[in-house]
Amino acid sequence: MTDGSSDRELDDFLRQVRACTACAANLPLGPRPILHISRTARILIASQAPGTRVHETGISFNDASGDRLRGWLGIDRDVFYDTRRIALVPMGMCYPGRLPNGGDRPPRPECAPLWRDRILAMMPDIRLTLLVGSYAQAAVLGPGRVEDRVRNFRDVMPRYFPLPHPSWRTGAWERRTPWFATDVLPALRAAIRPLLEADGASG
Repeated sequence: MTDGSSDRELDDFLRQVRACTACAANLPLGPRPILHISRTARILIASQAPGTRVHETGISFNDASGDRLRGWLGIDRDVFYDTRRIALVPMGMCYPGRLPNGGDRPPRPECAPLWRDRILAMMPDIRLTLLVGSYAQAAVLGPGRVEDRVRNFRDVMPRYFPLPHPSWRTGAWERRTPWFATDVLPALRAAIRPLLEADGASG
């Protein structure tokens, strides 16, 4: 349980984050920091940066990549967006724009150093962080190949669980790597289940 002063502190902090304009000059759609956190969340999903649909709606993973990620986790939207249990914080909280040759730009480098440690300090109950994609993995684990990290996920458990970014391109990768479905996904679901059920609510 959190007391009223803690709730007010978190609300004040979130207002500060969402008012951030540090990268405004480099954001084609303007600043709109997007995150979903609470003091009671036990699972943190660390991703890269919002896409255009997420920017428009203000809801993390509110797109096809979110559908794929929820499928991997074996949970529905209600559980996924239950901030009491799951926090969603990208490495860059604003849409960074497109690269000239297609694809989204990397998360803005100013964002994580400015906010991330302060955000994590607001979530003392996090037990497992899902590192979704190369940027989240590099920030926490250092240089390395995403596929190697996903295959060797047990090396960083129980604190972390590396996952590929769930973009449309990942469908072809999954077909080439059957071990992802047979080895990684059952372990992922087994890792998150007790954390989701810790408050008596089941996903």
